Amino acid sequence: MATADLLLHPIRMRIIKAFLGDRALTTSQLAAELDDVPPGSLYRHIARLTKAGVLQVVAERRVRGAVERTYTMRMAAAQIAPGEARAMTMEDHAHAFTAFVASMLADFDRYHATTSADPVRDGAVARVAAMWLTDEEFMEFARDLSAVCLDRLANAPGKGRRRRMIYTISIPGQRS
Repeated sequence: MATADLLLHPIRMRIIKAFLGDRALTTSQLAAELDDVPPGSLYRHIARLTKAGVLQVVAERRVRGAVERTYTMRMAAAQIAPGEARAMTMEDHAHAFTAFVASMLADFDRYHATTSADPVRDGAVARVAAMWLTDEEFMEFARDLSAVCLDRLANAPGKGRRRRMIYTISIPGQRS
């Protein structure tokens, strides 16, 4: 598992999210997707994520005298370990949450900036709901939600399919 500091850097978060959906990408493909990130910076962040075991090289080939690497993400390594999360202070958790939300907002800004953006047609929605659940009921809900998502995470890219980013945030209210 990687550390929070490694994962919460804005550029590294974007790199990690680019690999979501079981994608294999070369550095050139990644650079095309993150075209606002300077190449030198992108290569440094890829190297850090690779050294930490978050990214792994799955193929290499020669292209005009250079080696082009194809990477995939090791999902289990792209998480903050439970022990590390327990050791984090409330300030650390607030920082992590802020970085997560800022990353989500930046994703929406990039989507919104495209000429074809149509939130209604594209299903870009944000909703909030409140549920009264015991801790056990919440854990059951979380397992059910994971099961629904797992079925769809197995979908491969295909005709008519569009990669969609699904964000989940759960914030407990006051105990009654």
